[in-house]
Order: sequence, then C-alpha cells, then structure tokens
Amino acid sequence: MNYQNIRFPGGRAKALTFSYDDGCRADVRTAKTFTKYGLKGTFNLNNRENETRLTRDEVKDLIISKGHEVAIHGAYHRAEGILRPIEGIKEVLDCRRCLEERYDMIIRGMAYPNSGIRCFTNGATYENIKNYLTELDVAYARTLGGDNDMFRLPSDWHAWMPTAHHNNPNLMEYIDKFLSNNPDEKRRPQERFPMLFYIWGHSYEFDDKNNWELLEEICEKLANRDDIWYATNIEIYEYVEAYNSLRYSAHGDMIYNPTLFEIWIDISGKTYSVKPGETLKIEE
Repeated sequence: MNYQNIRFPGGRAKALTFSYDDGCRADVRTAKTFTKYGLKGTFNLNNRENETRLTRDEVKDLIISKGHEVAIHGAYHRAEGILRPIEGIKEVLDCRRCLEERYDMIIRGMAYPNSGIRCFTNGATYENIKNYLTELDVAYARTLGGDNDMFRLPSDWHAWMPTAHHNNPNLMEYIDKFLSNNPDEKRRPQERFPMLFYIWGHSYEFDDKNNWELLEEICEKLANRDDIWYATNIEIYEYVEAYNSLRYSAHGDMIYNPTLFEIWIDISGKTYSVKPGETLKIEE
C-alpha cells in the first residue's frame, strides 16, 4: 500500500512564507529586504491612510509589483473574537472592499487583527467567525498561538498558526532545523511530511529594537535554497487546495488533475508531477 504526501512546485519538500501586519512605514524596508533576497511576503493592511502608513504607490511599487501579497487586516484593526458577528462581518467586508478598490485586484487572504480569535465575547464564537469568513470568500486567516518548530501545513485555513514571530529567541534554532531536515531522505512515511516555515511580525518592531540586522540575518540564511519554495500566503493556500482537488481512481493507481496548477506528489519515496488536465498512471 502506497503512502502519499504533497510536494511543492518543482518537487520541493519545503516552503517558506512571511506575514507582516499593519502597513506601517517600516514595511518599506521589510518589502525591499524580501525582494533583495528573492523571498515572498504577505502584508496585511487596514483601511487607514495617513503619514504613519504606506502610501498607495508604495504598496503598488514595493509589494504588489514585486510579487508579494496584500491581505485583509480589518478596517479598524478590531479583533473579530470580541465583536458582535454583524460588526465582525462589517470589519472584514469593509476592509476587503476598500483594499480591492484601492489596488484593483481580488484579495482573499487575511490576518486577524489585535487578539483575533484568542478570546471571545459579545456572542462571537470561532464557529460563527469561520462561517462568515467563508461566506465573505476569505480563503484563509492567520491567527496567533504558541510558537513551535513542527513546520506543519494548517489543518484549518481560518485558524492558520504561524511557526514563529521573528523575535522568538529560538528562531535561529528553528531555521537551522528547517534547513538541515530533508523529508525526502526519511524512510518512514510519517516523517516525509512537507515542511512549511511561517514567520510573522510587525516591521516597526525592528525600529523599536533597533535590530534590522536580524531581518537581514533571517533572510540571508533562508535565501537561495534550491530545496525551498518561496511563496506568499495565498500562493500556498491555492497550491495546497489544488493538490486537494486531485481526483483518484478507486484502486488509487490513476490520478487526474482538474486544476490549472502542475501538482507534485511524493508516493512512497518517488516524486511525480501531474500537469493540468493530465491523468497520471502510477505503476506499482
């Protein structure tokens, strides 16, 4: 009996993504640093435009045109978990509509603002928040929680837990572990899971701590690796969901790809790709 695991584009077993909140002025430096090292980031923005925030041209020139992602972070940065459902819906929908009109693009990603879904009051529950995010066509929402070095893909896209904040004192250990591990070299199927490293933060924290060299060190260590897929949050979501859309024969020896993505798969230690519209026959 074969075991199967997703592989990222090019057959890679590892992926890296970043997520930075609030659209503050310091995002200019963060975005430029990601671009310099060939990395991809998601920048989570509010509706507000003032002297403390990125300008429209900066977002277009330094983020969107460089392949980074713009995502929802609430119209007024209010936590969905402490808003009445009708307020939460308005907070998300107003932000999405504002950003889409401002940047003339479809925006489906999100990071929960403030305390997000870590506590609940005023009739809010995770279940109703997830329901209205789904109805609003929000594909994913990043939350916060205990940092860990498991490097797992999310089991729930609307409670997507990152790996670590950039100020985590163990971050460099996490990076070393991520770089040194190769799922393709593992023999046991449960050890061949793909690895996703997800780093988040606020760019102004580098100003507050006067430690921009930390961002440079993080990026330099993780850049230019042939075995890592560098992607935005939404790119990871779309690729994984395309993988989940594959269709199989009853015996499991034929795989049909109905999507527009070329999908890569590890089956019992052998890597396959299934092109859009292709039916792949697995020879046992």
